[in-house]
Amino acid sequence: MVDVVDSVGPAVIGVRAGAVGQGSGFLITPDGYALTNDHVVAAGPEVEAVLSDGRALRARLVGRDPATDLALIHVAGSALPFARLEAGRAPRPGQLAIAIGNPLGFESTVTAGIVSATGRSLRGTHGRLIDNVIQHTAALNPGNSGGPLVDSAGAVVGVNTAIIAYAQGIGFAIPATTGDWVVAQLLRHGRVPRARIGLAGRTRPIDPRMARLLGLSQDFVVEIVSITERSAAARADLKVGDWLLALDGEATSSVDALIRLLTESRIGKPVPADVLRGRERMSVTVVLEEDEPGRAAS
Repeated sequence: MVDVVDSVGPAVIGVRAGAVGQGSGFLITPDGYALTNDHVVAAGPEVEAVLSDGRALRARLVGRDPATDLALIHVAGSALPFARLEAGRAPRPGQLAIAIGNPLGFESTVTAGIVSATGRSLRGTHGRLIDNVIQHTAALNPGNSGGPLVDSAGAVVGVNTAIIAYAQGIGFAIPATTGDWVVAQLLRHGRVPRARIGLAGRTRPIDPRMARLLGLSQDFVVEIVSITERSAAARADLKVGDWLLALDGEATSSVDALIRLLTESRIGKPVPADVLRGRERMSVTVVLEEDEPGRAAS
């Protein structure tokens, strides 16, 4: 474990934003790109990175993604130490998990535990679920946010993001696969493009007898409770009270299932929506629009 810390530790930085934002991050390229948590830099726009050797360098915010609580910054330096994101191998429960960060202002603090579980979900600040979250037992405290979770081979498997108040031995990290994808999007667009349909809904259970009568194979649907004016849903003539059964051929058995379907690949494209209005089943075409950064999901 000492070799792992010697290898990854120099890439871990302290991140300061605005007057109140303080946390951790880690360099992922030698030319200064670093990954951290969105909530660490949300108080920006002025960002400062403190390297493991004590140097404080100016940093530029490249992009934020509140939906995954990740952000990319660029540190004004060169030939910097960096860590590699392990995006090709998922961690397994029971394997070693090492957290490195700056909790409570104590720089380069190392804690260790195991991966407790994978595939957890956390609710982001704008309503979307963050999927495939890693649960682990490495001790985290305020200030660890944005620091790396590292395996026994020295690869970063996650970005530490959350603790549960009053719980012991329960920490969470955004998986490296998600981090790798978000970094690519932020470098390309400065944001993570996602689609928006323009409705508010609730997950509604279907009585089994009604499901049989209507020929439905699912136990839950999304019931539309409001429609945003001039949105994709409004242009498709969706109505309050409609049951949304599927979008683009995929069942919408919950609001979260619907949100997961609002991907970049569907922006601007006509997609079919399977709808139940009263007892009439129909298909309408929805042309999804691009979501505005920072707006609540769906």
